[in-house]
Amino acid sequence: MKTLHEIWAESNARFEALLKGLYEDHGEPQGRLFKAMAYSLNAGGKRLRPFLVYLFCRACGGREEDADKAALALEMIHTYSLIHDDLPAMDDDDYRRGKLTNHKVYGEAMAILAGDGLLTDAFMTLASAPLPPERIVSCVRLLSQYAGPWGMVGGQALDMLSEERELSESEVRAIQTRKTGCLIKAACVLGAICGGGTREQLEAAERYADSLGLAFQVRDDMLDVIGSAEELGKAVGVDDKKNTFVRLWGLERCADLVEKETQKAVEALSVFTYSTYLEALAREMAVRTH
Repeated sequence: MKTLHEIWAESNARFEALLKGLYEDHGEPQGRLFKAMAYSLNAGGKRLRPFLVYLFCRACGGREEDADKAALALEMIHTYSLIHDDLPAMDDDDYRRGKLTNHKVYGEAMAILAGDGLLTDAFMTLASAPLPPERIVSCVRLLSQYAGPWGMVGGQALDMLSEERELSESEVRAIQTRKTGCLIKAACVLGAICGGGTREQLEAAERYADSLGLAFQVRDDMLDVIGSAEELGKAVGVDDKKNTFVRLWGLERCADLVEKETQKAVEALSVFTYSTYLEALAREMAVRTH
């Protein structure tokens, strides 16, 4: 039986092949825009969200090719959010995944447009998925909900609005569930829809995602304190004045929460016949160092 890392590497190789040449220069006058879009989209990273799309599609009896377009669309949206998050008006970061951030290479205006382009193109990509029309509609509706003002964008707004004051636990959770958790939930449920999952399986995918997303963000906050810039590919210690879980609870309680939420994610998988890699992934994310 293959290990999680072997399966993840195979998934990444498939996904990177889909990205190859996606925004090649075809002689269009807006070629610099396509280069800026490709620069961040091809910057690597864990590709966690596409991997989750594929795993849940397979867990529901689907094929990887059924999930390709959903995986691409989701990563486009995730990438656009990172481009905008790095801008001076937001987090003002110089590096992302060990590379200069988009606006440091292409300028602020082009970085904004690159994000806009990826966001818009994501829905064209998803609409062209080789799936029954009703599944495409469900996917588009779900991704719109989780990526927009009710989801990730709403979480970004709450995060920006909260910078000048300390937040309560419920307020920090409100940010996390939207800013980080919503795209992880989108990945899991999109995969289940692409694979033809039952209502019970879609609900289980949501529960898994809720717990995985919370554990992921808490671990992320911990790594900003205990991690290294070399492993993370970005500066550490930049969140010491932000409303993070570590600031709210401290490292020890955060570690306990990661363990608890990881176990809840694993328990949500009981409705799937084969979920070995989804369980292994949840446990891997709980102890990651980057």
